[in-house]
Amino acid sequence: MARQSDTKQRILQTARDLFARQGVQQTSLQDIAESLGITKPALYYHFSSREELVRSIVTPLIDDGERFLAATEARADVTTREVLEGFFDFHHRHRKDMLLLLTELTTLAELGLIDLVLAWRARLTRIVFGPDATFEQQTRAVLTFGGMQDCTMQFPDAPVEELRQATITAAFAALGIED
Repeated sequence: MARQSDTKQRILQTARDLFARQGVQQTSLQDIAESLGITKPALYYHFSSREELVRSIVTPLIDDGERFLAATEARADVTTREVLEGFFDFHHRHRKDMLLLLTELTTLAELGLIDLVLAWRARLTRIVFGPDATFEQQTRAVLTFGGMQDCTMQFPDAPVEELRQATITAAFAALGIED
């Protein structure tokens, strides 16, 4: 018999796969249970609702993003390169769940998670340009960080180091900052 944590992980992975193929709103808990070969009550033992399941998928991403930002904000000597590298690494590590975030904005807004993720770009802008960033710097930062996020998803088969270097080089250019 599978341990509870193994079953829970299997549920999360199956839900990710079905959400990616069908969308969150089009995937029922019954669909997930059937795909796993378990009963719906067995699924309810681990997750009381689809919303709890979605939250369980995205919470580790949110927590990791918050840790990255808090650690970066706490450093007075952080370089722009370190910010860009950390941001790229975070998004590359979570690219599959980021796809879920982007394809299910309505669901995630209902869960109260979108505002948090959108606030990350403002925090990153302050880290790179300071608290008095001009409007042009703010727009450059939004384009840069959004583009970096998109690159990690747009090129899933690219060698990671090649993608990392190309993305960071482009990010410096977009920010208008020399490396």
